[in-house]
Amino acid sequence: MGKIQGEGDYESAKKFDDAEAAFVKSGKVDQAARDAEPKSDAEAQDMQNAEETGKSRAKGEDPALYRRAKQPDPK
Repeated sequence: MGKIQGEGDYESAKKFDDAEAAFVKSGKVDQAARDAEPKSDAEAQDMQNAEETGKSRAKGEDPALYRRAKQPDPK
């Protein structure tokens, strides 16, 4: 177990980040995305329903997604 528990476990977060970076570098992302596509119209509808259910419980989008990044001072 990591040294910090509760809001964060640094050791586990690092393992996850490293594994994620390795997966991206492996070149298998496109195939994994294709494998995750719905196999039928019924499955696509189930996925859409699940997304709508999740969104209905959310407080909304994070406003930071739409904020422009601050530009460095040109001084």
